[in-house]
Amino acid sequence: MPDIVIRPAHPEEWEEAGRITVAAYLADGYIDSHAGGYADQLANAATRATEAELLVAVENDEVLGTVTIVYPDTPWSEVSKPGELEFRMLAVSPKAQGKGVGGRLVKAVLAKAKEQGITHVVMSSSEKMTAAHRLYTRLGFHRLPERDWRPVPDLPLLAFAFSLDLDT
Repeated sequence: MPDIVIRPAHPEEWEEAGRITVAAYLADGYIDSHAGGYADQLANAATRATEAELLVAVENDEVLGTVTIVYPDTPWSEVSKPGELEFRMLAVSPKAQGKGVGGRLVKAVLAKAKEQGITHVVMSSSEKMTAAHRLYTRLGFHRLPERDWRPVPDLPLLAFAFSLDLDT
């Protein structure tokens, strides 16, 4: 998919980014409803775009995927510490999955960190998201078990980290 562009989401794309996020989480069985609870947060890309940074993967004006970039001690941060960049809610439209969109979005996050001189990127992921874990491992992330956590008792989240070499 060489014509995919990764860039900040435009306001007219926020609703679609939210819809894709919910659809991806539903398709993979990570949520069980289009609305309510965490689905409402996933759908609310407009708030993420104004309180954090929302990137989209676009091909021919179609949004294929999205990721939210957050900084420590901000409303959307979960596991980041000062000097780190965190990403959340990586999602690829079910029809675009398996085409490298997720990897390109993660690489855009890493590039953003590098251009800002940030050497560590962190994130957390449900233990059920094994396909995502394979992607993160393939890209060079390592487990960060000391930052594993549970937002609710029955949802363990696994932390991952990537260390950038700013000299390359």
